[in-house]
Amino acid sequence: MLERFKVPESERVYVSAGKMRAATEAVFLAMGLREPDAVLSADVLITNDLRGVETHGVSNMLRSYVAGYRDGSLNPRPSVKVERESDTSAIVNGDGGLGLHVAPLAMRMAMDKARSMGMASANVHNVGHMGGAGYHAMLAAEAGMIGLAMSTSGGVRMLPTFGAKPMLGTNPIAWAAPAGEMPPFLFDIGTTQVAGNKTALAKRVGAKMLPGWIARPDGTPIMEEADLPDEFWILPFGGTREQGSHKGYGFASIIDVMGSTLTGVGPGFVYSGSGFHLSAWNIEAFTDLAQFRSDMDGWLRGLVETRPAPGEERVLYPGLSEAEETELRTREGIPYHSEVIEWFRRMEKELGLSFDFR
Repeated sequence: MLERFKVPESERVYVSAGKMRAATEAVFLAMGLREPDAVLSADVLITNDLRGVETHGVSNMLRSYVAGYRDGSLNPRPSVKVERESDTSAIVNGDGGLGLHVAPLAMRMAMDKARSMGMASANVHNVGHMGGAGYHAMLAAEAGMIGLAMSTSGGVRMLPTFGAKPMLGTNPIAWAAPAGEMPPFLFDIGTTQVAGNKTALAKRVGAKMLPGWIARPDGTPIMEEADLPDEFWILPFGGTREQGSHKGYGFASIIDVMGSTLTGVGPGFVYSGSGFHLSAWNIEAFTDLAQFRSDMDGWLRGLVETRPAPGEERVLYPGLSEAEETELRTREGIPYHSEVIEWFRRMEKELGLSFDFR
């Protein structure tokens, strides 16, 4: 994550993953979730926080989910159903449940099918926020497979290139592949120039938007560094056509097709909810898994050992910094903004709970 979005030193409150996990599980249980779903949902958020993906950790998302349970837009105890199925595919109705605990069910279904068929996919509709595509793709990598997770997000906030009206969500996508001795490969991005949830972080820490990240309400890209305005749209990654925004627009469009239209619910700007596409490839169906892991190690080491450009410290690969951050935060605790801890203290009183953040 860019330095501008990190919590300022003066506002950091370090909390161990275990203590924040317990508090998060307690909040989910208070919302009416079954215990396994509460535990799984908390694991998604805490895993994101440990990886440094704070946009999809407890800071931004838990309060959003609490609001969804309170206004009835999220179903705390969904009856998840398979509506259509083949040897290599499934369409799943999430019954309004939160994607944090529904998406893993669909990914594991795809993984089970891939074990016998080589590859498989599962799509999900009628479901809440996915909670970070990388978590679900990594389920496959941890099982010795290649995983893909993508989501059409419920909020239509991205402008198409040259457009004045948003027609796409931030539409994240994640690929994960296992290695041997090296941390796994994990490519996890939103297809907008700046992630939607990073705008919430920007408000919290006072970070400015860089040129080409967002647009004015009439669709005009803001091409100077600026404070986050009250009203804005988000540009595809690339920002402007000259900088390659058609590529981000194209990726987001593919995700819309795969996550919404292929699921049978129509385009994302018509279907106001989230739609997921999750795929798994059984590496053993293509090549020897041990050889694959060894080849991945060689490739990843080659990337890390690439000579850095002048002024740069080193070359990373997708997933390396997240693995390093997990080790650091497991030892030292997760740095939360003091405002986030204040929110938890309010939840303590409202829900009659008790949190230990010492």
